[in-house]
Amino acid sequence: MTAKADVLAAVRAALGPSPHAPEIPRAYRRAGSLTPDVELFCERVAEYRATVHRVSEDDLPATLAGLARGRTGIPPGFPYDGAIEDHGLTVHELDALATVITGCALAIADTGTIVLDGGERSGRRALTLIPDHHVCIVRAGQVVASVPDAIAALDPAGPITFVSGPSATSDIELDRVEGVHGPRDLDVVVVA
Repeated sequence: MTAKADVLAAVRAALGPSPHAPEIPRAYRRAGSLTPDVELFCERVAEYRATVHRVSEDDLPATLAGLARGRTGIPPGFPYDGAIEDHGLTVHELDALATVITGCALAIADTGTIVLDGGERSGRRALTLIPDHHVCIVRAGQVVASVPDAIAALDPAGPITFVSGPSATSDIELDRVEGVHGPRDLDVVVVA
């Protein structure tokens, strides 16, 4: 016998002819069990090193103009003047953008996560991942309480990107590097 066969034989002997399968607890959080909390969303987003801006609808255009850096890209038809609409911009054209401004599909208060779905507000995935600076507009009514609420509200057939702060990773020595897998800077504009 091999060592693998010896180990498996010992496991079978210990379990007996009909091993007992324990009940799986199903008391986890479900959609609708919490109330959406915009304040909590803002706190959690800030913990991820994103910059949060709370503005009114009237202050939104001036805030966006103040945040835009140089060449700015937007999804097609997005309501922001003076920007380059993404009608299939190439990787080089996207890389030449200093800022991208988009909306989102929704935002999750419990985790401080922005969800992009490739729709007309979010824009295509490449638009939000290649430029170094992403300004994302989140309206208070788009904030859901938890991940189960988000999953229940999203179309699973489309592309979905969960964004929790600016792109960052750490190497084996735990040196943080930002901007490796997406934008280096994330500004979240919460409109209430």
